[in-house]
Amino acid sequence: MPSSPLKAALLQETDRGSRDANLDAIEAGLREAAAAGAQLVLLQELHNGPYFCQHENVGEFDRAEPIPGPSTERLGKLAEELKLVVVASLFERRAAGLYHNTAVVFDRSARIAGTYRKMHIPDDPAFYEKFYFTPGDLGFEPIQTSVGKLGLLVCWDQWYPEAARLMALAGADLLLYPTAIGWDPADAQDEKDRQRDAWITVQRGHAVANGLPLLACNRTGLEAAPDDARGIQFWGSSFVAGPQGEFLAQASTDKRQLLLAEIDLARSESVRRIWPFLRDRRIDAYADLTKRYRD
Repeated sequence: MPSSPLKAALLQETDRGSRDANLDAIEAGLREAAAAGAQLVLLQELHNGPYFCQHENVGEFDRAEPIPGPSTERLGKLAEELKLVVVASLFERRAAGLYHNTAVVFDRSARIAGTYRKMHIPDDPAFYEKFYFTPGDLGFEPIQTSVGKLGLLVCWDQWYPEAARLMALAGADLLLYPTAIGWDPADAQDEKDRQRDAWITVQRGHAVANGLPLLACNRTGLEAAPDDARGIQFWGSSFVAGPQGEFLAQASTDKRQLLLAEIDLARSESVRRIWPFLRDRRIDAYADLTKRYRD
């Protein structure tokens, strides 16, 4: 069991207009987090630029870069200098015509400790990710770090209890989600409220069902669509929940924010003793979960 408590930071940001400007803002945020005593920092999904998946355009592939590459070199140096565990999120160019939405972990070192390629890829209005991203092929394997085993998942993975469960079964100490999700500005307020509440609720459910702390870092701000559509109002609301789904920290919907939280990692053991969900799973009766649907 890693040391407890763990001081974590989530860097909720807006797009600053260029990769260099975004990385400059991230560097400032990492330095602020380190000064505040953070050990682990989670960044938002695809933090180097705008959420380009609002349309389908082959020119957007120019944003991708190899891993390792220029961004991992810069972030790794900062992780080593500041002695931070950093979770980044990049558009990976694996080969010509082969791209992934990939999260990268640095463990207080310039060396990459591990990667996770987004498994569930959406294809919805304003979220045309299947055009850009090949589904992940690294499975649901936690990444070992000095602060514990990180069960790292990405955005659309948030809606799937199977993904969180498999990370828990593989020994994850925390669940982490870099995210880019928001509202259609034309939606009525009650619809906006339902969507945001559902996003928060399903993730709190993952924390409860697995007895694990959970961190979700989302972007914020209005990003216009490249094709003159309405764009997306990213709803921020980054949060940290404990193993019973309790809020440990919550960010605003509409502001850049460094969100700090202390996580008592030892509580997972205590919670799992009184709520032994893993013990009572009927694994003998779950075979149909491998089917798309039961006709």
